[in-house]
Amino acid sequence: MNKFIFITVLIVALSARAQKTNYSISKVLDLKGDGSWDYLTVDESNERIFVSHGTMVHVIDLKTKTEVGTINDTKGVHGIALVNGLNKGYTSNGKDSSVTVFDMKRMTVLLKIKVTGAKPDAILYDIFSERIFVFNGKSNNATVIDPKTDKVIATIALDGKPEFSASNEKGKVFVNIETTNSISVINSSTLKVEKSWSLKPGEEPTGLAIDNRTHRLFSVCGNKMMVILNSETGKMVASVPIGEHCDGVTFDPNTKRIYASNGEGSVTIVQQENENVYKIIETVKTQRGAKTIAINSKTNHIYLPVAELGDTPMPTKEEPKPKPSIVPNTFKLLDITSNQGK
Repeated sequence: MNKFIFITVLIVALSARAQKTNYSISKVLDLKGDGSWDYLTVDESNERIFVSHGTMVHVIDLKTKTEVGTINDTKGVHGIALVNGLNKGYTSNGKDSSVTVFDMKRMTVLLKIKVTGAKPDAILYDIFSERIFVFNGKSNNATVIDPKTDKVIATIALDGKPEFSASNEKGKVFVNIETTNSISVINSSTLKVEKSWSLKPGEEPTGLAIDNRTHRLFSVCGNKMMVILNSETGKMVASVPIGEHCDGVTFDPNTKRIYASNGEGSVTIVQQENENVYKIIETVKTQRGAKTIAINSKTNHIYLPVAELGDTPMPTKEEPKPKPSIVPNTFKLLDITSNQGK
């Protein structure tokens, strides 16, 4: 064989090996109903996943990969927070500015709580303070609920539109502020904003995850960038390019990997080589519109909700950035896992 041809073949072979996909969609679970979707939450203790969808939350058994029930009366549901010790779950309902409280085992609605703001979006249970934090996107504030009594105990003013949040489980709650390109640091005991950290050059941050061992925050931004901050000092540690329309990010403490879900139809997988060094190891193809994500760190399965998207309407004064239409009866949950070791 000609030496040049041999070298070329070798390079192509090595390139193909380097680009071999280690992650892929292992299962697709079709779910009934129409409407938009947002966050999803894994309950690792009971091996279930809760998926927001329009006016309901799908509850799926992760062992059998079957739907075992729904939580209803959740108009415009965005997020789900779970309090296992009380056997209660909480959903943030954007369309009627409420929180639905439900029994986790029976999957029945217990009551509804009116929030002290408008259009609640992200929701978080902080294990340190044992409080629920509901972040209201249209009123730039957060409603705090005591899950023992289900009473609103405080309202926290924020600098702008809040997006996703995370807790260090030691008294600090962090929340992305989309309109100021920053992270607000809330003291979960005093319920006061203590600090604000810039995410520049990141713009329009959405999803947020945390590694509490190395004290690192992972914020995914609208300008196709993941910004990594020190969660103790707010100092920027690194940045990593990601895909377009990212709205979610999750961290696996076992593999030290960060997964960013890009609405363009991909997941960017970043390896934490050490607390200051991060490397993209793979980009997995998913489906257009799959922009939020959750992980079962016990099994290393990754989940993304999505539906078939139709045409995007023309912009209007009332809706300058219209979303594409959703094709009826196409909602599903993608189950992604690693092929390594198979």
